[in-house]
Amino acid sequence: MSRAFPQVALRPQDLVVLLRLSLQEGPAPSYAALATELALTASEVHAAVERATLAQLARKDAKGKPSVVREALRLFVLHGARYAFPAVRGEITRGLPTGYAAAPLAGRIVAPPDEPVPVWPDKNGTTRGATLYPLYPNVPLAAQRNPALYELLVLFDAIRAGSQRERALAIDLFERQLAAHAAASAAPHPVQTA
Repeated sequence: MSRAFPQVALRPQDLVVLLRLSLQEGPAPSYAALATELALTASEVHAAVERATLAQLARKDAKGKPSVVREALRLFVLHGARYAFPAVRGEITRGLPTGYAAAPLAGRIVAPPDEPVPVWPDKNGTTRGATLYPLYPNVPLAAQRNPALYELLVLFDAIRAGSQRERALAIDLFERQLAAHAAASAAPHPVQTA
């Protein structure tokens, strides 16, 4: 943020941090732990949380631990994020499937047989398809480390890049998953004794 012009803008990695935090049951992990999981630096995660807090998509508790404002995140993903972070496509490459080609959408959407599936470029990927650039370059690594996060990112890609039918299905599944994680985080957790 510039002192001359203090306007803050969300960055693509901020959405990934928010989606990851939306999965959290109990207190949020440290910035270092999130950074390792998301293939970011701790300072990038901290900055993402700060921007999200300013945007009212997250809040911090008295100890400074972040949490997602789930309803604000839901509204942002459904109505704004695809415009803030539009889909950018590229050439045919090897990568990790996304959109209708990955769970939870795989098998629910029948794509034309001659159309290459959307993939995030990844040198270790096993699927050949049309590039759909992820929110930041290390998203495939972060997705492979956390299957639940992978599903939310796949649903977001279908919302931002899919056909009307894909978007409708992805929105329904996204809202269900967000609600399920909200219910799980609100449930009382057993107290562990030493």
